Amino acid sequence: MTAPIRVLVCDDQVLVRTGLVTIIGAQPDLEVVGECEDGRVAVDLAGRLRPDVVVMDVRMPVLDGIEATRLLAGAGVPQQVKVLVVTTFNLDEYVYEALRAGASGFLLKDAPPSQLLHGIRTVATGAALLDPEVTRKLVGTYAARIRPAAGTPHDNPLTPRELEVLRLIADGRSNSEIAAALQISQETVKTFVSRILTKLDLRDRVQAVVYAYRQGLAT
Repeated sequence: MTAPIRVLVCDDQVLVRTGLVTIIGAQPDLEVVGECEDGRVAVDLAGRLRPDVVVMDVRMPVLDGIEATRLLAGAGVPQQVKVLVVTTFNLDEYVYEALRAGASGFLLKDAPPSQLLHGIRTVATGAALLDPEVTRKLVGTYAARIRPAAGTPHDNPLTPRELEVLRLIADGRSNSEIAAALQISQETVKTFVSRILTKLDLRDRVQAVVYAYRQGLAT
């Protein structure tokens, strides 16, 4: 049997936290290894407990979820922890800041339990929980913030075909949409995506989108 996915739950509302712990703990393939009420404690516990996924609220005392995510999963963190941000606030600004801080996914607290559990399992595999439509919306709203200044070089190790795939990822296309656009199989698309992430040392598709805009490879 494979070991269960280890989850740390961080939320300052006791009832919400208890609900999350109960839902997650009832799954045979998931294990709640800890819970806490603020981001500072989450960072400390994650260092000691080494969870596979941290379920993180955004608005909390002492240290908010965005900054805690940056300390757990941000660029330069030696032992990154996967973070799934779960919040009541359906604001693009929070989504953007959470993903930029290093979160692997974003869910609202009013999502059904099945979606939360799917999110934890998805993030634990190393995939990003970000629907293509959400990607398109975020890019449309925030592309100007991550677009490079004029003249920024964009040398990269990608082949022309890989660049095509990266541009389609940045456009928020799913694997099936990319496959249809380039007339290749979805398995081939997956191979290209994996190569792109490896060559550019990126964790997931979300980082690939940001990279494409920062390097001027998408508009």
